[in-house]
Order: sequence, then C-alpha cells, then structure tokens
Amino acid sequence: MADLTVLHANINEHFAALIDNAELAYGEVTLTVDRSKWLDVALQLRDDAKFAFNMLIDVCGVDYLHYGRGEWETYEATTTGFERGVESNYSVEYEKPSRDHQEASPELTVTLPDGRGSVAKPRFAVVYHLLSVTLNQRIRICVLLDEHDLVVPSIFEIWPAANWFEREAFDLFGIHFSGHPDLRRILTDYGFVGHPFRKDFPLIGNVEVRYDGKLKRVVYEPVSIQPRVLEPKVIRRDNRYEAGE
Repeated sequence: MADLTVLHANINEHFAALIDNAELAYGEVTLTVDRSKWLDVALQLRDDAKFAFNMLIDVCGVDYLHYGRGEWETYEATTTGFERGVESNYSVEYEKPSRDHQEASPELTVTLPDGRGSVAKPRFAVVYHLLSVTLNQRIRICVLLDEHDLVVPSIFEIWPAANWFEREAFDLFGIHFSGHPDLRRILTDYGFVGHPFRKDFPLIGNVEVRYDGKLKRVVYEPVSIQPRVLEPKVIRRDNRYEAGE
C-alpha cells in the first residue's frame, strides 16, 4: 500500500490552486473540491503518473440533514453503543433558513474535536472513491452542493463506470449530473415521487401502486397506510401478578 503521507503531500503540492481542502485522517486521504474545478482535478488524478487513479470505485450522494442528531447524540442518550459518535465527539448544529430567508441554503455547522474549530457545510454532497491499480493507492473526493442547485458535472467521459453510479445518485437523492448521456431513474419506477434516500423523505412514501384489472395497467394512488407514532413500552409493577400471590 502506498504511503498516505506521501500521497497527501503530493496532492497539496499539485492541486493547491484547485482544491478547497486535503485531509489525511482515519487512514484515508479526502479532498474537498468545488464543482467548477472538479473535472480539471479528475482529469489530472487520472492522467498524472504521480496519481494514476485509473479506476472509479464508487459515486454516492450524501444528505447531511440530520447529521449530528439521533444516533450521534451519544453522550445525552447513552454511554455505550453508536461508537462513531462516542469516539468522534463532534458537536453539530443544523438550522433551516427562516421564512424571511427561504432563498438561502441551510447549512450544517460541525464543531471539530480537539479544538480544531468549526466548518459549515451545505446539505448535500457527492462523494467519489478512486483507486490506482498501478500505485495501489486510494483517495476520496467530496463535492459539496447547495440544496437549491444540485448540479455537478458528470465524469462519465473520464471514468465510464460512473454511468450507473450517477444515475443512482440522481434517482435516490435528486442530484443532477450535467453532461450525463442517459440520466434517468435506475432503481425506482418512472412514476415514483420524490427521492427516497433524502433524510426528509417519508418512510411510508408518497404514493403506492396496484394493478387495476379494469384499466389493465398499474395505477398510482395516495398512500393508504395510516402513520402512527411508536411509544416506548412501560412496565409497571403489580403485586397481583407477582409469584406466590
């Protein structure tokens, strides 16, 4: 396996003017790149002999809407389990814009551990994982996207394997890839409403389908499932049911 410190140093030296950040953490090198510079960075990562990232491993969308809540509230909820939150110890705040500022994109503010300051992120991101078969090294690239402008250039012409990956991110997150040759849904049906991997997508969905015998086709209807709120089970002691009574 290639020395990650050498890769990190080469990245910082070569892409100083093109990337927002290059971080070496948790045994991985992660780049944050502005979408306007992403294609230039991608071409150089593939063609420069120092990097030779000739294989695209994965492309996925990320929704940071509830990042820092739920399972991440480990110190308030429990001291065991959800080890990521316990070990990382991140302090996170997420606020939606007020009614007077609906045009602004909500941002996620993450306070980093060990006094390393804080960063603000848009709600969505596209994450790419690359592999250099020649140099046996890997890298991750993160392209942050504003919630109201979910468009990023397609890398299909650079790594053709991106074809279905980008369609999946489009289908599940609603992220558009400009220049993609065939950007359409890949996992859900053509009449599907919404993007199911978004954190605010309802668990019961928006519509349900059934086959109509009279119309001889599949029809879409409002969801008939009645939503309900689960409440924790409360067990109270009752001496009438205790042993021996």
